[in-house]
Amino acid sequence: ANVKAIYAKAQAYEAEYEAIEKAAIDNRRQAKAQNQIFVPPEEKLVLVIRIRGILNMAPKCKKILQLLRLRQINNAVFVRVNA
Repeated sequence: ANVKAIYAKAQAYEAEYEAIEKAAIDNRRQAKAQNQIFVPPEEKLVLVIRIRGILNMAPKCKKILQLLRLRQINNAVFVRVNA
């Protein structure tokens, strides 16, 4: 019973993503037909990963890493884009 529910939910997600993809394609085609440009919406979430150490790094960069709670190498944090 649980497997069927999971499968149904996966099917729903797949259909949702397919609809979003088709809508984006339709918007591009419609804009092209009207000699306009379609600008897709930007992402609202960004994954920030720390990949290097603190040596030879500017103080401002160090402070940004501190504020994002990226204290160790290979740590990651999600950041919401609001601008």
